[in-house]
Amino acid sequence: MVDLERDIGTATGDYEWLVTNGLGSYASGTVAGSAGATRRYHGLLIAALQPPVSRTLLLTKLNETVIDAGRPYPLFADRWADSRVEPADLRHLARFRLEGTTPVWTYAWAGVQLEKRIWMQTGANVTYIRYDLRRASGPLALHIEALVNYRNHHGHTVAGAEPALRVEPAVGGLRVSTPDDAPPFYLLSDRATAQPQHQWRRGYFLSIEDYRGEAPLDDNLLAGRFEATLRPGESLTLVASLDAAPNLDSQAAYAARRAYEADLLAQARPHLPPADPAVEQLVLAADQFIVARKVQGEEGQTVIAGYHWFSDWGRDTMIALPGLALATGRPAVAARILRTFARFLDQGMLPNRFPDEGQAPEYNTVDATLWYFEAIRAYHAATGDDVLLRDLFPALRSIIDWHERGTRYGIRMDPADGLLRAGEPGVQLTWMDAKVDDWVVTPRIGKPVEINALWYNALCVMADFARQLGEPAARYEELAEHTRAGFARFWNPARGHCHDVIDGPYGHDPALRPNQLFAVSLPHSPLDERQQRAVVDVCVRHLLTPVGLRSLAPDDPAYIGHYGGDRRTRDAAYHQGTVWAWLIGPLVSAYLRVYPDDRAAAQSFLQPLLGQLSNHGLGSISEIFDGDAPHAPRGCIAQAWSVAEVLRVWRET
Repeated sequence: MVDLERDIGTATGDYEWLVTNGLGSYASGTVAGSAGATRRYHGLLIAALQPPVSRTLLLTKLNETVIDAGRPYPLFADRWADSRVEPADLRHLARFRLEGTTPVWTYAWAGVQLEKRIWMQTGANVTYIRYDLRRASGPLALHIEALVNYRNHHGHTVAGAEPALRVEPAVGGLRVSTPDDAPPFYLLSDRATAQPQHQWRRGYFLSIEDYRGEAPLDDNLLAGRFEATLRPGESLTLVASLDAAPNLDSQAAYAARRAYEADLLAQARPHLPPADPAVEQLVLAADQFIVARKVQGEEGQTVIAGYHWFSDWGRDTMIALPGLALATGRPAVAARILRTFARFLDQGMLPNRFPDEGQAPEYNTVDATLWYFEAIRAYHAATGDDVLLRDLFPALRSIIDWHERGTRYGIRMDPADGLLRAGEPGVQLTWMDAKVDDWVVTPRIGKPVEINALWYNALCVMADFARQLGEPAARYEELAEHTRAGFARFWNPARGHCHDVIDGPYGHDPALRPNQLFAVSLPHSPLDERQQRAVVDVCVRHLLTPVGLRSLAPDDPAYIGHYGGDRRTRDAAYHQGTVWAWLIGPLVSAYLRVYPDDRAAAQSFLQPLLGQLSNHGLGSISEIFDGDAPHAPRGCIAQAWSVAEVLRVWRET
């Protein structure tokens, strides 16, 4: 089992932990209690009420105080709107580490050593918080205040403006409910006595939300106090649960969690030689993104794009699927995801995004559907599963038909050159999809380079599938050849690389972006060998950083080297120079295509990202980084395709 340790220091408030349950629910917070909650997304039970969406903050935090020989030792802190931090003196956190994905805190003072662990039950909205008294000269009293909420994880609470919360005694603890039909939740303990309370604590200050230009204050309800006496060698467990009768045997529950993670590693090891502790940690991180989604009452699976705020996105799911499921030895998971998304196919398109409140899927994407072909190709190459291929072949055929004659948002093959055109004013369709109100930051209307690399790859893959199944392949071969010839229009001989977009409203866009890499990294390339090498060389020279690729070359006038501030400022930088970790995957694949004997260099591209497991979101890889050095981590603390792409190409190196 992998153990990841984080040195304890003054910056621990910048490090965050994450545990999940396979339903879209999660718990997360900062390493140091002295930072308090810094995000609206921090809490000990944020439950997906309609898995994997409708994620709702239920248990916000626990304020623990140990009484040792009459002296209080607080293990928590609250940060208030007036900049007060209470208690101001918190020096008892001696060590922090991950056991697999489980965060473990060690507190120590005057001969006392107390450990705390937090984990979730797989497949259930249940969070365990366990305290183990490892060493003490005598019994200690543990007093715990439970702060609760009942709000969407994107929101904030103003006491008195939300539906009234009711707190009642329950067997083993407390029951918290609202006046409406929302399900109640429970705060239970294996041995502590519980006293209901009902006192609003107003004005918690969320420093990261303040930095992001979001509402920085939140109110939480003190719902109850739990008290118990611990002797050396004893444990105390609190459980936050939507189930009125969860398993309170934390020893058995934690053993089940550890066994689950051990099984994940056992499945993955034959597929990820040689064994590496950091790569094994990524295997566990990969599982955090794979979640359940019901489709018309039937069980399915999907991928959460990133924690904390993303739901499941079609584009992210298809890009991440080979790394999350195939590289980790879980082809059955990959098959369920592919079948789940087939149920949402509409007008030849897969959804871009499933909104977090369960509304109808949004179809504003031109690339998610094209990545579906590549995900199926990778699955079939790994498994040889002709049954799934035959089942999905009619859907794939309909996708080609819709794209040839035209579907939503101006997505249509141009019969003149075989290339896909896409885009309408006010709509963002590619992965460079930042939009603020009516402002699309990088609209890319016309014929984007990566879309047509994906289109060419999809046509070639479709021809291969047809031959595999004994279906007519000539039409797809002809379309692919027409597209390959048309793709030559992307080449910019003056700059020695591809245009990013051609036939746009203002002509061709010569900006140096990483999108052209897909014309080299995908299995079927429309470029000749000289062009492939030129693309790789220019991207390595101008876009590569230790933590991924910049989204725009630094010498471009539109380049922005820092990502931060309010939403408009952030989104202005999102694809204008910000580094994306996931792009290291296509770079490595493309590099090895043109430099097949230089695997050492390819692996050197990955090593700095493995080092990021001890930074930002501990045990995972962040979404993005600043374009300028030192490339500070930004965005989501854990991103599916960042993790997945490192896992996918690890075997190649």
